[in-house]
Amino acid sequence: MRRHGGGLVNPLLQRALLAAEHAGEFLLHQRPQSLAVESKSTATDAVTEMDRASEALLVAELVGDGDDGVLGEEGGERRGTSGVRWVLDPLDGTVNYLYRLPVWGVSVAAEQHGEVVAAVVRAPALGVTWFAGRGEGAWRVDGDAPARQVHVGTETDLARSLIATGFGYDANDRIRQVDRLGSIIGVVRDVRRAGAAAIDLCWVADGTVDGYFEEGTHHWDRAAAGLIIVEAGGVICGADGGPPTDPMTVAGNTSLAESLATLVSR
Repeated sequence: MRRHGGGLVNPLLQRALLAAEHAGEFLLHQRPQSLAVESKSTATDAVTEMDRASEALLVAELVGDGDDGVLGEEGGERRGTSGVRWVLDPLDGTVNYLYRLPVWGVSVAAEQHGEVVAAVVRAPALGVTWFAGRGEGAWRVDGDAPARQVHVGTETDLARSLIATGFGYDANDRIRQVDRLGSIIGVVRDVRRAGAAAIDLCWVADGTVDGYFEEGTHHWDRAAAGLIIVEAGGVICGADGGPPTDPMTVAGNTSLAESLATLVSR
């Protein structure tokens, strides 16, 4: 197991790293030429056979016949008795994956008694993995290079900040979100929309972008990346500055997240 910070990663993180690696390699190399695609919440909210197969792989490897719980995007919730729950997004960025765009990934978080203690986001087509253990810092691996510790950016001025965001699948939601974006884009340096929330959040953690906001994310989108941001010295919150919520998630360094949360709440 890769070392970082002078010691071995915690056991739950070891398991998460290995499972995310296997699911990522499966998605990268076992994709069929023609994907079976269905819709979830709307006609544009796609789910593929690979989403479900990736989640099945993760559950089999992480839980098997054990007593851990699971919250997965595709399989719903399975209660456990061990005090550990795995929060899984087996294919974050499904539409990108469908169109063969490389910004997609696998997100695995381990909660222990309700607190995320280990987190991995793997982006196989980009050759990047981000991971964190509670109290162990946030780390990024590029290809076969050694893991390097990452930190959120230091920019505090919205006018000089590059902000990531995303849009929902419902047409009415997107229209409303674009209206909000119109009041934001003139305040910040620029906005990027890559199409995978967990990767957007990890880019905040490693300083690739300065901040992030998005409506309509879910716990499985942000559980792993949220710990990675916190361990990178950043903040992930809601529009009111409290914990992130499905209606709004904001991230950045402490000062920028506060300013951005105020901006998006107007």
